[in-house]
Formats: sequence, structure tokens, C-alpha cells
Amino acid sequence: MTAVREIEIGQLCLGMYVHKLGTSWLDHPFVRSSFLLETQEDLRKIQDIGIRTVWIDESKGLTLDESTAVAEVDAPEEWPVELAAPVEEEAQQGGKERSLAPTSMMVELEHARAFCLAAKEEVKQLFADLRMGKTVTEASVIPLVEEISASISRNQAALISVARLKTHDDYTYLHSVAVCGLMLALAKQLGLDDMQTKKAGVGGLMHDFGKAFMPLDVLNKPGKLTDDEFAIMKQHPVEGARALQQSGASAEAVDIALHHHEKISGLGYPHGLKGNEITLLARMGAVCDVYDAVTSVRAYKEPWDPAMAMHQMAQWQGHFDTSIFNAFVKSVGIYPVGSLVRLASNRLAVVTEPGKHSLLSPIVRVFHSLTSQQDIHVETVDLGAPSCRDSIVARMDPAVVGGRNLNAYWQ
Repeated sequence: MTAVREIEIGQLCLGMYVHKLGTSWLDHPFVRSSFLLETQEDLRKIQDIGIRTVWIDESKGLTLDESTAVAEVDAPEEWPVELAAPVEEEAQQGGKERSLAPTSMMVELEHARAFCLAAKEEVKQLFADLRMGKTVTEASVIPLVEEISASISRNQAALISVARLKTHDDYTYLHSVAVCGLMLALAKQLGLDDMQTKKAGVGGLMHDFGKAFMPLDVLNKPGKLTDDEFAIMKQHPVEGARALQQSGASAEAVDIALHHHEKISGLGYPHGLKGNEITLLARMGAVCDVYDAVTSVRAYKEPWDPAMAMHQMAQWQGHFDTSIFNAFVKSVGIYPVGSLVRLASNRLAVVTEPGKHSLLSPIVRVFHSLTSQQDIHVETVDLGAPSCRDSIVARMDPAVVGGRNLNAYWQ
């Protein structure tokens, strides 16, 4: 299936790569006829041309299936005011404070790296058992969920950040670990009680078990799926729910597996549920599943920068429950660990830890001057410190620093 396809003008979204406008170069306002669509202004210009269709190249930009929107570099003030509020001012939900024993990012990263290596093998075996027709019970995954929960309690960012670094070969297995961690962190942010939080974690770990029943040549295909192949893959929620139900799993775990691809608009699958027809845990699962998917290396697509992913997801009208997505942003950060940002000092930096007091003021490692166009002495800066006069003014596309391994700055 070719990467170039013709779509209706109404389907054109920010982040798609325009391959051909279908009109003479003299009849449109762009210098080039092929370009990445990055701004609302350019989108309006294309709509104003009067053409009915446009050709896009899905190998260079977002696909029609993803129906996503990539916006311009965002300034912090574009985020809702409540998301920028100081952490200590947020109202505590759920009726009780949680006592944590925080561990430093550096210490927990070491633990998370070792844990993810072991967890990958455990989940890989669970998928192998499912393919062999064996029953995988909820009880068998509880120890793994408890370890993930303990890591999240010690340091919320470490394991989630490490799990994001999976290779495309490890994706299916570590995706389960990552979504479990994200679900636990989100449940905490939403103030869910301990029982619901545990169910969220278990459901997160088991949400994609249906992929064990998908043909391996489709599951591991190193390119875009054909329409027929995508139709096959869309059966994985049903297959996963069936397997979990037969194993005696909780109704919540079955529901997360079955409905984590539903959308608030009713345009998701497999049942086209909309709004409150989708349960709270399934709505949580939808956000966590997508975030880890778009920020991970895939066989057919490079990962999105974490801050870019957060910003794009915020633009997807009708995809997520807004209140749950806002809570997710609070749990992971407007600028998650690994995000590339530009500071007011005109320097580039990578986010290394969440801010202690504000989502807009994380801890970063500065490494490059845009003024001199040269690398500079690497410096760790706490943007939330009272003495700090610097701040984030924009997220940046990692392409501006070429093939540099930005993860090395926070690992």
C-alpha cells in the first residue's frame, strides 16, 4: 500500500505532509507544493484555495487513521490556567493524603532500568502463554503490578520515562508495563481509592493481551498496515476481553481491554461508544495507551517528543475525556522527562525531572546556545528555584539538533 493517498480537504489535519495540492503552483500561495502542514494559518490557506481533495504522504507525516493535529511550537500560556497552577495549591481529591517515600530520580532510574529488563521478559512469557492457549490469570500479574506501583510511588517519572525507551521489537511487552505505570499515576492524580487504583494498574498491564492472538506478520509489520490488516488488528480488544473473561479476570480488566480504543466522540472501536457510555477506567486507558504509543519507537514511525505528544493530544477534539486528559497532564507533566525545550535565555535544554512546584518549571539540562549556534557546558537548572530567572518559552522539534541522542541528557 503506497504511502501517498488522496484525502478530502475536510480530513486534512495539522501534522500531515502535503504531497500535492492538485492545483497549479501559480494558483496557490505556497513556495513549495510539498511540505509539512504545521500551522492553522497554512491549513486555512489550503482550505481557501477551493480544492476538494489533497494528496498526503503518510511516510513523512501523520496518517489519516491517526486523525491527529500537530500544532506550532507552543508557548506555556497556551495551556489551561488550572494546569499551570502550583502543585501545592491543587485540591487533594479522593479523601485522603498518600504518604510517599520519595526516591531521587537518579536512584530510581537505575532501579527502573533493571526492572524493565526483567518485566519485559515476564510479559513476553505471558504473551507466549496466551498464544499457546494457556490461561493467564489476574493473580499471575499482581506481583508485577505491585512492583510497578512501588516504583511509581518512589518516583513517578522514572519508570514511565525508562519504559518509553523501548525498541520496536520490545514494544508490545514494555507497552504493557508503561501503560500500567501511567494508569497508576493517573489514578493517583484522580484521587481514586486503593481498590480502583489497583484495578486500573492490572487493567493497564493486561489491556493489550488481545494482541497475542493477532497474526505475527501483521503485529510486527515494519510498515503501514493495509486496510485489511488494520481491520484484523482492530479485533485485538475483542480477543483480549474474551481471553480475560474466560480466565476469570475482573469486570474492570475486561472492560479496559475491550474499550481502550473507544473515543468520546463515538468514532472509536469496537463498539462506537461515546461520552459516559465509556467507563472511567476505559477512558483512562485510552489516554495512557495513546501517549505511550506515540512517544515510543515503532517499526513504521519515529517517536514523538514527549512535550509534542502532550500538545498534539490536547488538540484531538472528541478523542479523550477532557477532565481525564487534564489530570493525565498533571500526572506526567506539560513537559515530560525527555522533552526538548527552548529557554528564555535562547538556550536548548532537555527536561530531566518534573518541577517540584509547577508543571511549567521542570528541572532541565542546558546544552546548546541558539545565539552562538554552539554546544555549551552542560548545566542542570531548576527552573522552579526562587533564584532562577530562566523559563521555558517553547517546546522544540528534536530535528533541530539532528540525530543527537537527547535521552542521554536525562539517563
